[in-house]
Amino acid sequence: MSAPITTTSESFPGPGDVARATRTHRQGRFAVTTRKLPISKAKPIEALERDLGIPVPEMIFGDNAVGVRHGPSGWALEFCARDALDAVDKTGSRGMLRVAYARSWSASRERQPGVRDVVRPFDWSYTTDYRGSLVSAPPAPPPLLPSSADSTTPSNPTTTAETPLDTGDKEAQKEEGAEAQETKKASLDFSLTDEPIPIELLKRRDPILFFDEVTLYESELDDNGVSAYSVKVRVHERRMLLLARLFMRLDDVVVRVRDTRVYVDFASDRVTREYTARELGFDDLKKVSVPPPHISRSLFATPWTRGKDFANMTCAV
Repeated sequence: MSAPITTTSESFPGPGDVARATRTHRQGRFAVTTRKLPISKAKPIEALERDLGIPVPEMIFGDNAVGVRHGPSGWALEFCARDALDAVDKTGSRGMLRVAYARSWSASRERQPGVRDVVRPFDWSYTTDYRGSLVSAPPAPPPLLPSSADSTTPSNPTTTAETPLDTGDKEAQKEEGAEAQETKKASLDFSLTDEPIPIELLKRRDPILFFDEVTLYESELDDNGVSAYSVKVRVHERRMLLLARLFMRLDDVVVRVRDTRVYVDFASDRVTREYTARELGFDDLKKVSVPPPHISRSLFATPWTRGKDFANMTCAV
């Protein structure tokens, strides 16, 4: 049981809170980790806004995260609120959205002196094309993800670390080591592929060994809709699927969905990441003749165009 809060300046979350909120599942040579904590407090929010340069959504879960790490190589893919919001358009250069009643509001005030257009200088719908933060062979594991030493295969208790022998020019060895690290980093990056995620395998009713859903941020867009970024992950014996989704609905204007799917084959250590961007105006949405309670289902049944934003990438670790 947690100790009672005795002062408003009490630090939260503390190390114990982070540890209790973190879940890790190991399958094959991979570790899947999720962390869920309450909405960020005022001071962390202020620090985040200074860092990003834009106001953050009303509900920001700055301590939440989801990560997938390959133990032997140190390769990792992590999803967090800070990086997701950092990918939001901060200048409005990609086009600014207006609420449905903006045109009528402006028309009614055209002849009133002192009334001008006021536009937020960033994408206030918090639409992001964030596909995860890739970490290739980090020098030290981030706090969220378990280190490569925490692999599923226990280490030999008789094994000891040894200091490398000095067998030549240290500067030459240092340069060779840097080149080798760059080569390894490049080999762990995603590359384009035509091979799709095997949907048929994911449709099988294999037992789910681990499942979690983590929200990174959510905004009600000043009572004009909703914009939310969340991550779901499910792990089976031979494979896993992660879905990171940005869902944005601006009432009577537009609906956007940005999906990042990460598929891991535990037998081959192959990771496939698929990104899709979909958008539909409300005028087109109203043509779908279904009752309002089923509006979400109709969205995903509608054949939206993926276009140039569709990318299927793979990485063998």
